[in-house]
Amino acid sequence: MKTQRGFTLIELMIVVVVIGILASIGIPAYGDYVTRGKLVEGTSALSDGRVKMEQYFQDNRTYVGGIAPADTTNFTYAPSHLSATTYTITATGKGNLSAYSYTINETNTKASNTPWGNSTTCWIMKKGDAC
Repeated sequence: MKTQRGFTLIELMIVVVVIGILASIGIPAYGDYVTRGKLVEGTSALSDGRVKMEQYFQDNRTYVGGIAPADTTNFTYAPSHLSATTYTITATGKGNLSAYSYTINETNTKASNTPWGNSTTCWIMKKGDAC
């Protein structure tokens, strides 16, 4: 008599459950990873904007008239508090990043407002980040 080879229904169900558990952990983690990658776009443009504002100040001895970085795929940038000695540049997220905003000013003070936490002294870039 020949023996049957193959998997039982119980074995297949166990595999399905294991795949489901792995997916329930992996998919949200991947989503956070993708979001963190997009946040770099905003903070790097702010850093570049700060350098350009300082160059503008060196040429003109005022921040009035300095411009913010051009809008990018995921962020819009806006200068505020422009005066002879102060400025603030704010990056505000677009679309699924609309809950994220980052700022920088003339003293290189960084601030962030994110779903992962808020800070007045640094940019929060991931869950659990602290200054």
